[in-house]
Amino acid sequence: MRDIEIQSVKQRFGIIGNSPLLNHAIQVAVQVAPTDMTVLISGESGSGKESFSKIIHQLSPRKHGQFIAINCGAIPEGTIDSELFGHEKGSFTGAQEARKGYFEVTNGGTIFLDEIGEMPLGTQARLLRVLENGEFIKVGSSKVLKTDVRVVAATNVNLLQAVERGQFREDLYYRLNTVPINVPPLRERGDDIHLLFRKFASDFAERYHVKPVTLYPDAVRELLRYRFPGNIRQLKNIVEQISVLEYDREVNAETLRKYLPQEQINQLPALFNGAKAGADGAAGISERDLLYKVLFDMRKDMNDLKQVVFDLLSHQQEDSELLKANSHLFDEVRNFEPPVYRQTPERREGYVLTVSDQHEEEDYEEKVEDIAHETEEESLSLEQKEKEMILKALKKHGNKRKYAAKDLGISERTLYRKLKQYDIEDL
Repeated sequence: MRDIEIQSVKQRFGIIGNSPLLNHAIQVAVQVAPTDMTVLISGESGSGKESFSKIIHQLSPRKHGQFIAINCGAIPEGTIDSELFGHEKGSFTGAQEARKGYFEVTNGGTIFLDEIGEMPLGTQARLLRVLENGEFIKVGSSKVLKTDVRVVAATNVNLLQAVERGQFREDLYYRLNTVPINVPPLRERGDDIHLLFRKFASDFAERYHVKPVTLYPDAVRELLRYRFPGNIRQLKNIVEQISVLEYDREVNAETLRKYLPQEQINQLPALFNGAKAGADGAAGISERDLLYKVLFDMRKDMNDLKQVVFDLLSHQQEDSELLKANSHLFDEVRNFEPPVYRQTPERREGYVLTVSDQHEEEDYEEKVEDIAHETEEESLSLEQKEKEMILKALKKHGNKRKYAAKDLGISERTLYRKLKQYDIEDL
């Protein structure tokens, strides 16, 4: 009996598809419709959330009342309070006469607030009062008005994350989320994608007086593999383009690919933590490989820094003796060759680690430990040399920081910070 009811709802509201996720969302909407409970519909943009708001309104006792759909993201922040709750004459610049808001106009009906996550915080506080007490105040007025409106909200963002960021009121979230309905994205609806393609192809064929386009089996497989980030709206646009632009009414996979934006592939998340390889066989990058690369990069950066210090000392006659005394610190600069980074063998399912691989990895780990230890020692050596150079400059200029800083090529402020850092007192 329940399946018959769901099919009846689909026919009445023009919903195409047999996905279990879709059927569950419809069932929840049908069950909650006769009540006055607030409903929050979540789903990606273009997935058909507004259809569910119409189901809830039309199957409720309010079906003879007014239904208004409002996109909260499309109304400027400065006027949204006036749009929703109304305003009095002269309450702001341009308010030449009093105006009723949507909550007053739809008394006894249903308001669908789409993109509720875009609603300003101040307006959220007003909406919460309506949901709690059925009361609101017009902009520029002090008179409390009553309204009996059912609110159905929708969002394509994660409202809990918005609450954590301070962009959405927590109390309003829990008041709206009395009954949640999750509309599945198109890519999770399986064969519904092909059913919708055929429905749209038939509609556009009738509109443009042409023969409906059909898909070869390879094109159907290509269609079902695509992610459709724009969901039903994107699919409908693609079918319309093909219906208008293609002379051949039977479309193969090669032709279909021309209408599927391939740049979406590049937006897929990268693989980490030893994630399995994709269809192309590309292996994921492990955290261990990333650590090795960071250590090698640190070693190279440290040697670049040493090269700069070496050049500075080489061009100052008075510091030539200091350079000669510590020349061993700069031997690696002259002979340094950046190490070759390679990924360690990926321990994928079915991969056999040989004894040779084990020895190679052990040598590899020893080198990394040596690099980390050497990097720490080099850092301490450079700090000591920097302190010695500061002391030399201060002594040379009779403890005058201005001239010492100029000689060192740094600002007085930086010099003062270095003195504090190395605990150097005036000479």
